[in-house]
Amino acid sequence: MKRWYLYPFSLGYHLVTGIRNTMYDWGIFKSTKFKTPIINVGNLSVGGSGKSPMVMYLAQYLSKHYRTGVLSRGYGRLTKGYEVTNYDSNYKVVGDEAMQLFERFKNRFVIAVSEERVPGAKKVIDDMDLEVLVLDDALQHRAIKAGFNILMTDFNDPFFKDYLLPAGDLRESRAGANRANIIMVSKCPDELTEETKRYYISRIKPTYNQKVFFSSISYDENVYGKDKMLPDNNLNYYDILLITGIANPKPLLEHLAKFSKRVKHLKFRDHHNFTDEDIKKILAEYKKLGEYKLILTTEKDYVRLKTFDYLRDIVYYWPINVIIDKKEEFNQIILDYVRKN
Repeated sequence: MKRWYLYPFSLGYHLVTGIRNTMYDWGIFKSTKFKTPIINVGNLSVGGSGKSPMVMYLAQYLSKHYRTGVLSRGYGRLTKGYEVTNYDSNYKVVGDEAMQLFERFKNRFVIAVSEERVPGAKKVIDDMDLEVLVLDDALQHRAIKAGFNILMTDFNDPFFKDYLLPAGDLRESRAGANRANIIMVSKCPDELTEETKRYYISRIKPTYNQKVFFSSISYDENVYGKDKMLPDNNLNYYDILLITGIANPKPLLEHLAKFSKRVKHLKFRDHHNFTDEDIKKILAEYKKLGEYKLILTTEKDYVRLKTFDYLRDIVYYWPINVIIDKKEEFNQIILDYVRKN
């Protein structure tokens, strides 16, 4: 969403962020580099661009070869400081994204949170003897120097069509893309033509050392609840109350429309901490539905909603995964970086 009347303020924002980046580029501001390979997944814009599914993909893939960890800020949690996610954790302590990762993968890789990235990275690498660390959303956090940067940009709202805050949604200028090793165009439609790919690459203008990849979101064939699951093709038998607390629920709505037309959507802000009043509102809407009904949500929202006793037995979540075009080439680039470092 472009807000042209705020463009004069974007000029000031451009000046501030530009000076900051220049200070890091010239070494005036300190940027800490680690011996351990660090892969950062970030973006230039605010809002959802597919970072979480990509972090999940990388951690799952790398953990087959190396002692792997994930470090995020733990956005939305009610605590501060360094925390490692374990069986005693909950979203209030580590945040919903860290909890989502742990509930899906358990101890396959280490999941830690720290709003201070440099000391957090040092601690998790040393304490857990990591061989590779995946950083979530730290492209603008230049106090830590990742060895490899993956820039995510939404197919439907690419950075080359966007503008700086507050007129647009960019956190820094488009030139920030030059720090990326890989630019991943995310949330692509299933039928993506070679012509469209060439157009995006021509607009991105990758440098000689950059690679552009394309990815899409794949939904599981089942939705899952407490000790139960339901095939997606059975959703057409139900009235569905969809609850979302994510930046961009549009792809989920479009996918759900393939299976059911009887959908009521309650939208909350990203990382929303549900209150008792919210739950009363959700239950009131749920009671209005027909005889066969269920509450459906995202995997990230599920880790929060299931903590409420009234919802635990009636709420389902729909897991997603990322599908990468030219996956073998992408995987090889990632492995080559880790092996060389």
